[in-house]
Amino acid sequence: MGDYSKALEFHEKALKIDEKALPPNHPNLASSYNNIGAVYNDMGDYSKALEFYEKAHKIKEKALPPNHPSLANSYNNIGAVYNNMGDYSKALEFYEKAHKIYEKAMPPNHPDLAMSYWHFGSINAKMHKYSEALSFLEKALSIFKKSLPPSHPHIQS
Repeated sequence: MGDYSKALEFHEKALKIDEKALPPNHPNLASSYNNIGAVYNDMGDYSKALEFYEKAHKIKEKALPPNHPSLANSYNNIGAVYNNMGDYSKALEFYEKAHKIYEKAMPPNHPDLAMSYWHFGSINAKMHKYSEALSFLEKALSIFKKSLPPSHPHIQS
């Protein structure tokens, strides 16, 4: 589907430009690392994905306040890699860190908070904890119904 080598090539070029032009803890540098991590995650190269997502996260920790939603997004990215690797307890650990930030930083009906509940539901289902999974997925759906149009894919599925 995607031309990963081409994507990596362009993201790495952007990273080189950012590294020359920006201070080492600039948020744009974190974005470049994040983009490269996303490509590696999509390729299934999870160790490389973690390497770049963690670099992005370290910059965000230094550059942003502790409850910034971008930090939560970073935790979610790392959690997603562990989820893809089948390390569900580790994925849950990072999804919980993201969720704590979303609870503080977002209004109660924000779609990011709903996605957080969806992550909990998905992981619990994979761990065969079906009643917990259902509870989280129902919370997610409830928020999605309040915050998204009825035709949105998160509500349709």
